[in-house]
Amino acid sequence: MLSADGDIAIAFNGEIFNYVELREELIARGHVFRTTGDTEVIIQLYQEMGEDCLSRLNGDFAFAIWDGRRKRLMLARDRMGVRPLFYTHHAGTLHFASEVKALMAIPGFDSKLDLLALDQIFTLWSPMGSRTAFAGVNELEPGTVLIADADGERISRYWHLDFPDADDVSDVETNEETAVEALKTLLLDATRIRLRADVPVGACLSGGLDSSIIAALAAEEAPRGMKTFSIAFNSEEHDESGYQRSMARHLGVANETTHCSEADISRLFPEVVRLAEKPLIRTAPAPMLKLSGLVRDNGIKVVVTGEGADEVFAGYDIFKEARIRRFCARQPGSQIRPALFRKLYPYLPNLQKQSPATLAAFFGADAAPLDDPLFSHRPRLRNTAGAKIFFSGDLKSALGGYDAAEEMVSLLPKRFSRWHPLHQAQYLETRFLLPGYILSSQGDRMAMGNGVEGRFPFLDHRVVEFGARLAPGLKLKGLEEKHILRRAAADRLPGDITNRVKQPYRRRTAAPFSAKAPSTTPVR
Repeated sequence: MLSADGDIAIAFNGEIFNYVELREELIARGHVFRTTGDTEVIIQLYQEMGEDCLSRLNGDFAFAIWDGRRKRLMLARDRMGVRPLFYTHHAGTLHFASEVKALMAIPGFDSKLDLLALDQIFTLWSPMGSRTAFAGVNELEPGTVLIADADGERISRYWHLDFPDADDVSDVETNEETAVEALKTLLLDATRIRLRADVPVGACLSGGLDSSIIAALAAEEAPRGMKTFSIAFNSEEHDESGYQRSMARHLGVANETTHCSEADISRLFPEVVRLAEKPLIRTAPAPMLKLSGLVRDNGIKVVVTGEGADEVFAGYDIFKEARIRRFCARQPGSQIRPALFRKLYPYLPNLQKQSPATLAAFFGADAAPLDDPLFSHRPRLRNTAGAKIFFSGDLKSALGGYDAAEEMVSLLPKRFSRWHPLHQAQYLETRFLLPGYILSSQGDRMAMGNGVEGRFPFLDHRVVEFGARLAPGLKLKGLEEKHILRRAAADRLPGDITNRVKQPYRRRTAAPFSAKAPSTTPVR
């Protein structure tokens, strides 16, 4: 789209959810609009504020603005990294696109695997920073902007995730009742503005707490009714369809379900890798691609989901694991404390049979020093890196002892050591795993592979910032994950959903549980 005077051009992927409010503000200040959508709002806000306009945008976006008068290009990506934006330099020209495949179409472009990125994937599940699986191709990081003009190129961060110092209570919300009411208000508004669309909006319903509360909020606000979509598995151990049906009945909505078999995963996986544009070490994205196909086949192009709640409100088992590991480290060799690990995975029967010594060895109860910045994630990094057994001798030689985990440490902010251990763990998940794996390999890419746009109320930056200010005990209370969210959801959800033990979205493996490999791998 061009501005009215032709000086500004924008190429835009995504949505600005607060465009209605921004448009009204701009009209009140004398701006005249030719359209009613969100794209022209970005143009006119940029004309008024320049790159500072990014601070006013609430959305999932990747866009390029060419400022003809200033001869300046601006590339920008949303705060949480929902929408992708790749770029490369070739023959003296800056190229950018929403997919790496577009850059591969550049005449003379040589697509080679980035070996360091490969090592990062086989350690951290995804490349770090701006690195991609392809040498010479970069991805603009979440919350950053690239400016290119006669003075060259420069990248700056316009938003970053921050937490209060562990010993600073001045900027921490500790009142549970106040926090519950504030969260209800925030989540309702974050969901409401994500229902703005020219087409019907559906909801993905896993049967867990996160998707259920978003579906409940969306159902309240949906003016034309709403469809929900679920995925079921043949394995009783992995299937959550009973909870999905319970929630659909509670909401009084039509719920469509697709069944995913191991054969489906095998069949879909090559397409999954093509869409993710990176090597993958787990098959979890395949069912998500099948689910988005169900959404598309029902004529729905936009869905809201519960993505992001685990990062923002400490829902992952890894946070509880870290708490127990710290507890065990205060009494090394205890035969009682490691038994607490059994409480984390009641749905893994083989794990329940293991001795405290085996549990301590598998979860690394005594392995990492407490001041290790990656303390919470060391067991995951170690277990993931075990897959490097498939690396060839030549590849190992080319890597030359490179340590992806140490590079992760080098990317941590200076304030990191001053945060509470739970907040440190949340930062690692939100900064690295969320955009690098969850959104890119399971969320946006698999949905868009079927032309479906996913919207994530929990990743509204206001909700993320609110969660960061919460006292750790309001998120992880003892071993109860997402405590504050459970409280906020209690008046909207049936008790069997609100109180159920978290069951991550998982894929099956054939290996029996041992100190080296669990029988099933918890992922999400």
